Amino acid sequence: MTIELFRARYFYQKFEFFLFSILISILFGCGASKHNAKDANACFFIQMADPQFGMFENDSSYEKETVNFEKAISAANRLHPSFVVVCGDLINQRGNRDQIAEYKRIAGELNPSIPLYNVPGNHDVGNKVTPESLANYKKLFGADYYSFRSGNVFGIVLNSSLFFDSSLAPEEAAQQDSWLRSTLKKASKIRNINVIVFQHIPWFTTQSDEKNGYFNIPLERRKTYLDLFHEYGVKYIFAGHLHKNSLGWYRGIEMVTTGPVGKPLGKDSSGIQIVKVKDNNITHKYFTLDSIPKIIELENSSW
Repeated sequence: MTIELFRARYFYQKFEFFLFSILISILFGCGASKHNAKDANACFFIQMADPQFGMFENDSSYEKETVNFEKAISAANRLHPSFVVVCGDLINQRGNRDQIAEYKRIAGELNPSIPLYNVPGNHDVGNKVTPESLANYKKLFGADYYSFRSGNVFGIVLNSSLFFDSSLAPEEAAQQDSWLRSTLKKASKIRNINVIVFQHIPWFTTQSDEKNGYFNIPLERRKTYLDLFHEYGVKYIFAGHLHKNSLGWYRGIEMVTTGPVGKPLGKDSSGIQIVKVKDNNITHKYFTLDSIPKIIELENSSW
């Protein structure tokens, strides 16, 4: 055997082993995250919200958003979570090509072995969704609602703008409703699974019966869907939109509203949510961009 053939076979075997390792971790673990947990069903993921390129300077520039999102993506590359989900308002001005390009450029720096899941926000599809605005979003970022699987996490991504106001897109809202009910039913038949919902606009910020407003889903639809989630065992819903952190509970469901990667509108500085999953136990903590840990200790129940 020549030295060239030996080297070629060696590197092929190394590459083959690398692919096999990733496949095994996805099928039997909670994604391919780097951590020191001994339990195959222990993992963590990162939730971000509202990078919203252009918001700091009213669409005149996006330098601050660039710095913040690059910090967040760099942290994700260092920590290597099972996946990253960005809960909406990827950009500030719908259709702005420069903002779209900058979001995609930095998102493209994420290690390709870490899945990235985009969630549509109202600034991405409009406060009043139309079939045209949805078509443009799908062309730029992909599906506006879908599901994914990562180990013992079953993620459901929703287009919350269709719940907020679907008056101009009633057919699309009905399609999402039908899909959601079917997906929840299918997920309920999977053993030892954590069904987690990701969306942009929270169903509520602190109280499930709070008054209607810009920062929540209208009451006329809110209770119907919260009861639906309860029926199918959903325990966690993660959202953004508020630009600050907030928590609320309804019939055992925790509504987690996460502060922004981009511009804050409250006391919480820009940051990310890190979510630990171990069997059916889920814990989460918000970290400012300058306080993100160097490693995630999954064997340690405290943060």
